Amino acid sequence: MSDIQTSTVSEDGFACTSQVGDFDLQIDATDETGPNPNAALVATYASCFLPAFRVGGQKTGFDDLGKVQIDADADLDDGDDLTRISFDVYVESDLSDDEFAEITDLAEDICHVHDALRDELQADVTVVGDAF
Repeated sequence: MSDIQTSTVSEDGFACTSQVGDFDLQIDATDETGPNPNAALVATYASCFLPAFRVGGQKTGFDDLGKVQIDADADLDDGDDLTRISFDVYVESDLSDDEFAEITDLAEDICHVHDALRDELQADVTVVGDAF
């Protein structure tokens, strides 16, 4: 048996409901009843990267980074394919640029979505400390 199983159904139009474990996930190519697949991918990426960033902080001796927020931006080409993703990571703790770079490197190694994306789509990450 596989590790992950989902079931996705569309009754009509371009909206889909995926059963993911005990959760329903609504994605709509037209953005009417849920986010489109590209937006859902960017949000999923950020949702994976943020806890990976926290683990990177723990592994470098910073157990309490405080509040962490990722604002993600992405660009699409004329065919609506993703061409660029960037993350602005806002962190409550005030660390040095080198410390944030080390945490970011670890987060990139830990984040499973980061690993699943082709190299040119992996996010450009900027970290801002003492952000809140």
